[in-house]
Amino acid sequence: MLGHTNAIANIAVKDLGRAKNFYIGTLGLTQVEAMGEEVAVLKSGSSLVNVYRSDFAGTNKATAVTWAVGGDIARLVKELKLRGVTFEHYDMPDTQLDGDVHVFGELRVAWFKDPDGNILSLINQ
Repeated sequence: MLGHTNAIANIAVKDLGRAKNFYIGTLGLTQVEAMGEEVAVLKSGSSLVNVYRSDFAGTNKATAVTWAVGGDIARLVKELKLRGVTFEHYDMPDTQLDGDVHVFGELRVAWFKDPDGNILSLINQ
């Protein structure tokens, strides 16, 4: 039913201006639409991300958005660190840390947070 329909990520933030500075200025997404002072629609590749103002921003304790970056993960982690992004380190079974990248066999993942504490990640798929 929905398997052939694109999905849109939704990220709650407290301060839309600050969030746009992060998602556009730091991560490099492009704004494609604004809905007043409450919502910015951003483009990431061929996907859309709705960033919207909410009093519940940052309350999700799980990963909100993952970017599949393939073999570029190490380069992107380095580039984001130069832009001020701090990466999270988690203690997980059967995982090794290679700098800021968690390694699970062939799988490599790097987690970081936006200014509101939303958890975001890069994965080598």
